[in-house]
Amino acid sequence: MNARKAGLTITLAVIGALIAYALWGASQNDPDSFPLDVIVALVSLGVTAWLYRQPFAGGVTAAVLAAVSPVATPVASFAAFHTARRRPFREALVVTVLGILAQAVQGIWRTPAGVSYGWWLLLMTAAYAALLGWGTWAQARANLLRALHERARRAEEEQERRIGEARRAERNRIAREMHDVLAHRLSLLATYAGAVEYRPDAPPERLTEAARVIRAGAHQALEDLREVITLMRSGDDDNPDAPAGQTLADLPGLLAEARAAGQRVDFDDGLDLDGMPPALGRCAYRVVQEGLTNARKHAPGQAVTLQLTSHPATIVVRNKTVPGESGPGAGTGLAGLTERVTLVGGELEHEIDADGEFRLTVRLPWPS
Repeated sequence: MNARKAGLTITLAVIGALIAYALWGASQNDPDSFPLDVIVALVSLGVTAWLYRQPFAGGVTAAVLAAVSPVATPVASFAAFHTARRRPFREALVVTVLGILAQAVQGIWRTPAGVSYGWWLLLMTAAYAALLGWGTWAQARANLLRALHERARRAEEEQERRIGEARRAERNRIAREMHDVLAHRLSLLATYAGAVEYRPDAPPERLTEAARVIRAGAHQALEDLREVITLMRSGDDDNPDAPAGQTLADLPGLLAEARAAGQRVDFDDGLDLDGMPPALGRCAYRVVQEGLTNARKHAPGQAVTLQLTSHPATIVVRNKTVPGESGPGAGTGLAGLTERVTLVGGELEHEIDADGEFRLTVRLPWPS
């Protein structure tokens, strides 16, 4: 609203200055019509404010005033431009034609000084036509910019929606994996408890070992259950093709599958897996899997370098990019992977360097 008021103020100031100049010129050429010109000038200022809000009606009124006095010519000219900029072309054309006719009538009974009537009318027609074209172009440009902004806004909303869905799917996928692990752990506890129940005559050392396994398993089951509850608080989607419970111990099988499919993978393993928590192992496996998948989708035929290092635990996946390659769902895999890494307290970075190499770097909260 403030911008609109500022625009109206500037318009009134400029049109007022032009009207004053036209009034001075008219007083020099036709002093007898000066009182009429003053009245037209005052009315024209009011019409300027009116046509700023009602371009068509104000433009018609300005054309009528221009037929009476040249003092209204600035207002009629602005009306042609403003109507072309704000209203449909048919209305703008009507205001422009009326403005030209008004100049033709004005020139008959108040002949312009220094130029013949024919040349003067031709110049006025060209000026009004230019104003019509300028205003129409300005309206088309404004409409195009609005359409582009709306399209960009919808694209951003769609991307945010897809990223949100990817994050929910990733959380649910992790929860499904944790559910399977938890079910497996609870089944082992039930087995050991059943053995203790049905074999009370077992040697003390066997009973002690069973009790130790049950206690450790129950503790780990509670930790897993806490992770499942945390993850299930967000996200509803699921990926039925997601592998369950795989960790870095299963990495050789993943690399063998990738190489069997024709993907070139250079593996530099400097990560000590002893003592790595299961949740971090599953996350690390998923990082490598997603890195290989991204390379196959977005850089087919390019070799992949996989590095696992310690102090701190870091996973780096590198591959050359292929211009123009972008598989479906681009960006959502990394969004889901970022969510997974964040949930275990890690950090994920990805970039394309100056040499066109894509680098995925993940740091996990395990010092090794």
